[in-house]
Amino acid sequence: MEFSQMPEFLGLSLLLGLLALVATAAVARGWLRAEERSGRPACQKANGFPSDKSSGSKKQKQQQRIRKEKPQPHNFTHRLLAAALKSHSGNISCMDFSSNGKYLATCADDRTVRIWSTKDFLQREHRSMRANVELDHATLVRFSPDCRAFIVWLANGDTLRVFKMTKREDGGYTFTATPEDFPKKHKAPVIDIGIADTGKFIMTASSDTTVLIWSLKGQVLSTINTNQMNNTHAAVSPCGRFVASCGFTPDVKVWEVCFGKKGEFQEVVRAFELKGHSAAVHSFAFSNDSRRMASVSKDGTWKLWDTDVEYKKQQDPYLLRTGRFEEAAGAALCRLALSPDAQVLALASGSSIHLYNTRRGEKEECFERAHGECIADLAFDITGRFLASCGDRAVRLFHNTPGHRAVVEEMQGLLKRASNDSTRQRLQQQLTQAQEALKSLGALKK
Repeated sequence: MEFSQMPEFLGLSLLLGLLALVATAAVARGWLRAEERSGRPACQKANGFPSDKSSGSKKQKQQQRIRKEKPQPHNFTHRLLAAALKSHSGNISCMDFSSNGKYLATCADDRTVRIWSTKDFLQREHRSMRANVELDHATLVRFSPDCRAFIVWLANGDTLRVFKMTKREDGGYTFTATPEDFPKKHKAPVIDIGIADTGKFIMTASSDTTVLIWSLKGQVLSTINTNQMNNTHAAVSPCGRFVASCGFTPDVKVWEVCFGKKGEFQEVVRAFELKGHSAAVHSFAFSNDSRRMASVSKDGTWKLWDTDVEYKKQQDPYLLRTGRFEEAAGAALCRLALSPDAQVLALASGSSIHLYNTRRGEKEECFERAHGECIADLAFDITGRFLASCGDRAVRLFHNTPGHRAVVEEMQGLLKRASNDSTRQRLQQQLTQAQEALKSLGALKK
């Protein structure tokens, strides 16, 4: 090509380039108009995925919406509701009353353990002392027998941690975790912990078939294989002698933890079994003197037992009463609590609580939907005046009116058998006081 023809060729190329740009712009404008008519945002790509900028703004809005959407508190009212303890910002999983009756400990997934004063239960305000669980949260809590410490099971650490309670001059407490946690020994999730009232050992039970007996310094003294397929509940008796467990077998097994005269650990021996259910046992509980036990099973029944037996002479526990609790048959898990005097049995299925008179086997009270979540724990205070329950972010305290009625019935029986005037007069005064207390609660049966 000659140099004289170059300018013409360049001009033609520029003209063609301009025409291509105009055509591209026209196509793009038509595409944008089509998107606007179809309702798709202009910032959205043709494949349906938003651009990075839009994605970031949407995620921020969703996160802000999640932060704003706090769970609504569960409103519950009942004539026998004494109080609701509200300070936790997470769901409460476990409670424990101190042996001196002065405190209630609660733990939740908000990384705190709270200590409540029982003398404030009937007050308008319920203050609590907070112990922080660093970098973890507690799922189980138990007071030490001297009420100067408590232990917790750590959800992520899978171990026991001890907190010491130091009283301050202002009457409050300082909570200090010990430098080292217990060693990790369980291979399955831990479902229960306990401390013997004698202060001689600690018990932990996992959801397989393992129960461990520990020294207070964190040494494993004994390993128990329950042979119950899977443990569902385990506890230390209030007397501090026994450890018991239940699971997917229709019995409750009880062992004695034996120590020598000088306090040294000796062995764990099988004591006795509660046999009589026809299906797996959900839970069980001891009375305050360890002479009675109660159990609830998937066979739809609860049972009350006399366990004040000489098991070393092959004496078996006596079955005292069987009652129906149909909710247990289809429930994944039922909670159970026995009043200190074994007169009242509390059973929880889902979010509802049922109270039974163990002497007559009759249901006396029912608290429907007491919590917004399934009930996680039940416990009577050591006086038997209150029943505590937890399942959401609050602890609910109920007047134990079936217990008051049982006392009235017992006094009426004693009054009939009284042999002298002074005894009759004393019992009559006590009976009148008990009846007045029930009347004030609107719970006196005619």
